[in-house]
Amino acid sequence: MLNNAIDLFAGAGGFSLSAHRLGLDILAAIELDKSAAQTYRLNMIERLGQNTRLLNEDILQIEPENLRDSLGINAGELSLILGGPPCQGFSSHRIRNAGVDDPRNLLLLRYFDFVEAFAPKAFLVENVSGLFWERHKEYLNKFLALAQENNYNIVFCDTLNTKDYGVPQNRKRAFILGIRRDIAFNAKSFPPTQTHFSPVSKQVQNGSAAWRPSSCVFEPLSPELVERYIEEHFRSHSNMSDDEARNLLFSLESGTEVSVNDPCNIHMQPSERMETRFQHTRLNGSRIDAGPEFELDCHANGYAGHKDVYGRMMIHQPSNTITTGCNNPSKGRFVHPWRNHGITLRHAARLQTFPDDFIFTGSSTHQAKQIGNAVPPMLAEVLINAIMNGME
Repeated sequence: MLNNAIDLFAGAGGFSLSAHRLGLDILAAIELDKSAAQTYRLNMIERLGQNTRLLNEDILQIEPENLRDSLGINAGELSLILGGPPCQGFSSHRIRNAGVDDPRNLLLLRYFDFVEAFAPKAFLVENVSGLFWERHKEYLNKFLALAQENNYNIVFCDTLNTKDYGVPQNRKRAFILGIRRDIAFNAKSFPPTQTHFSPVSKQVQNGSAAWRPSSCVFEPLSPELVERYIEEHFRSHSNMSDDEARNLLFSLESGTEVSVNDPCNIHMQPSERMETRFQHTRLNGSRIDAGPEFELDCHANGYAGHKDVYGRMMIHQPSNTITTGCNNPSKGRFVHPWRNHGITLRHAARLQTFPDDFIFTGSSTHQAKQIGNAVPPMLAEVLINAIMNGME
């Protein structure tokens, strides 16, 4: 069998969507969360027609050999195992040594149980960059040792940033690529060559693409909004002249307005006080721009940290990382660039490069979790394509 895959910890289906676009058959997907599994079924199986065995079960209760046998394939016949084990234990948001003994860390090793049983030609792991922190060295080293013992070469074990590959988001994640030793692989094919660069870099001056700004998921700026941006941000917070700022803003990539019929066209309804706070937050501004009268108790007495919370999304730069709290302005720069409420779930999904016909299900909290946990399909497609071409 050629060009097939299984997706572990599949979530809503970011990896699977990319594999589908590249013509791979996703034989099986495992996802514990009920809402995420429902989203996966709705999009990947019912809408896109993947003949995938979806297991809405605890991966610890699934025997890898039994799954392999039930799929009718032998060890060594699978092309690729994909997956991002739950990463909360490795998250950089956890302070001091929190997360060192988080039981979810063991799911990284559970991932390898499936590699051992299926013996795929390649496997790709995605996780937060905190996976590489010293405090988690035990788990990473054990995983790498298992790969070596089972005849895999680790071709890549490092971080990549989604903005370097056309995703309009500053999102740094860890990736581990293993290739079975009997498989010829062009090591130069991975990681893929960076395609997007800082707007002020020599590469862009020589014709390469610049990082895509968050503006690309919102409707075009009106002339009135452009002038507001110049007055509220660029005159006092940049070295640009008015004309330079105007040229930049009018040249920004834009998207379309979210359809009123889109089931993901929902955002958190702010309280009256919160809406007033947003009204007092300048365009491109952070929480400190709303004024001292709007400071929360936890930010009182001159607290200078967490400036991104209750901040507006920066219109001319890649967005901040889309997290599981992307529907809640208290969790980061998730306030609409110019409206006085948070971004919609569709905006968040667009920043993750999901197409508008990919519908998320469950409560808004469940949908935000699915969106924030997903591997951006645009990046995943680049990575999977590089792996498959490298093996050819």
